[in-house]
Amino acid sequence: MGDSGESLIDADSRIQERQDELARERAERRLQDTRDPAQVQALQSLALARTELERQLATTTHERRRAGIEQAIAEIDRRLAGMDKKK
Repeated sequence: MGDSGESLIDADSRIQERQDELARERAERRLQDTRDPAQVQALQSLALARTELERQLATTTHERRRAGIEQAIAEIDRRLAGMDKKK
């Protein structure tokens, strides 16, 4: 009987962990729902563009092209910072 009692305790703790996880997910969804969908899309787009530019910067050897990419990354960072201030 000792093993079955431990199983029940383990099952109870797993159920409690899952309930806590679901509560966190619901809270995150509520936060996401309150944000402007256009702003969320713009943030995602800027983040994706920044990732792509960083990839290009890592592989580019021409100095003028590198300078242009660095300027573009700086502009994206400026826009992201401006969007954070609007929140």
